[in-house]
Amino acid sequence: MNYQQIIDKYYPEENELKYILMQHSRQVADKALRIVDKHPELEADRQFVEEAAMLHDIGIFRCNAPGIQCFGAEPYICHGTIGAELLRAEGFPRHARVCERHTGAGLSLQEIEQQNLPVPHHDLLPETVEEQLICYADKFFSKTKLAKEKTLEQAIHSLEKFGNEGVARFVKWSKRFE
Repeated sequence: MNYQQIIDKYYPEENELKYILMQHSRQVADKALRIVDKHPELEADRQFVEEAAMLHDIGIFRCNAPGIQCFGAEPYICHGTIGAELLRAEGFPRHARVCERHTGAGLSLQEIEQQNLPVPHHDLLPETVEEQLICYADKFFSKTKLAKEKTLEQAIHSLEKFGNEGVARFVKWSKRFE
């Protein structure tokens, strides 16, 4: 099963939510692939980066985010762990790790506990270069403003709500990936 078949399974209708998901995911994938192409020394798995970037937000339909046409019951911050559950059930554990580790600039156990976040209480930090790349690329695109890529400064500002730890990770990645 390829990434489009998985998306079509969970988003069978052509509607606004699927459009938002596909546009956002394509933007993230394209930025991540540009970084892969610019930095061969990273030795990133290009095909995996594209697949995982296209699937990183697969769980949004179960969340409550009416502004992006999501009318599920779960808090939006859970979309990564929901997506990970779905992809593990489909037999894609490596892709699932990208889902669960892309919120903010990843979330440490300390951040999760301090903010009392409704996600599993263990580190959800991107570890592989592919996980880091997709998490990084994702921060430049909003699902509410699809036509616009954020500047590095705007991306950093959007991470501040998750705490300084995530901002520091993101800034470190910016030096490596740009």
